[in-house]
Amino acid sequence: MYCADCEKLENYFFDNTTFWLFLPTLDSVGKALTYCQSSNYPVTKQSSHCLSVEVSRAQIQHFLLGIYGEFEPPEVANTKVTTTAGAAPNLEDMGRMVSAEVLVNRFNSAWMIDSITEHRYETHFQPIFTLDDQGQHHAYGQEGLFRIRDNNNVIVPPGLAFQLAEHSDLLFSLDLAARRSAVSHYAMAKLNGKLFINFNPSSIYDPSYCLRATASAISALGIPPSNVVFEITETHNVTNESVMKGILNFYRNAGFGVALDDIGSGWSGLNMLHKLRPDYVKIDMELVRNIHIDSYKQAIVKHLVQIAHANGAKVVAEGIETEDELAVLKQYKPDYYQGYYFAKPSFFEAQCTVQEQQRIKAILTGVQ
Repeated sequence: MYCADCEKLENYFFDNTTFWLFLPTLDSVGKALTYCQSSNYPVTKQSSHCLSVEVSRAQIQHFLLGIYGEFEPPEVANTKVTTTAGAAPNLEDMGRMVSAEVLVNRFNSAWMIDSITEHRYETHFQPIFTLDDQGQHHAYGQEGLFRIRDNNNVIVPPGLAFQLAEHSDLLFSLDLAARRSAVSHYAMAKLNGKLFINFNPSSIYDPSYCLRATASAISALGIPPSNVVFEITETHNVTNESVMKGILNFYRNAGFGVALDDIGSGWSGLNMLHKLRPDYVKIDMELVRNIHIDSYKQAIVKHLVQIAHANGAKVVAEGIETEDELAVLKQYKPDYYQGYYFAKPSFFEAQCTVQEQQRIKAILTGVQ
């Protein structure tokens, strides 16, 4: 599951950092000059729209917040920045250029880079069940839920972590770490059944390139591709349908299953269901919550299950927390059930030798 591009975590900050600011307007240049001079940052005007500013490590946060505060949001978004450890930027440095907004977020997300590099993350698994005619539930598979820890070893809420990663240009690296974590923990814990892996399509440059290593690693671990389901999240952010179709085609051609998450949360999900014909759909948990007292939710879920089945997709009702919710859902005959009513996410300890754990990690990091 090694990907050289996603593995690369660029360093923008040094003991003594020179910020090379490429500003959108002459007014922006004037604001930046005034701020740097009043704050005693050594600043040089390199061209009409380019400034270089020397900042010590201890001053970086103050400098970035100051620049952010001086500019209007469009100026922050359109100011481009690269950094060096003092020398003039070369072509490689210019290739690392990002917006000022991304750079500020990257500085505030420094803990995330450390956590990815030091593997301060894990996967918890929440089972997905079938129900038999007697109402007894049986495990069908496990959904891997990514958990990353900060510098204080505290788990950061997943939604917040991925939001920070997206705004810091770290989504590619974080999503790769999440996929790697799910596969490695599943293999080490010797879990059975389907493995559902959450996957953000925005984290892929090119499906045929970026996902090849994922497929190869899963195969090398001896996990049948038919046992793996990639659960596409954040479908509302997908702006390039051809990329989405390329991802799904790659997974299907490799023998994996595909699920769409949060169906029913908006028109985009229904549109994706029609266009992409996934193997599984997961009903948005907001529709499941208190469904037993909401006739509108009942009507929506009933028809969503019918639409999914008509398109050849299996249905997972997720977020079930009460017996009353389950009783209503059973009437609409989804294929699978998931939620705290059945089981909360759990961390499973490794059930294999240290040598086997090392072998799994080697396969997933491309070190063999």
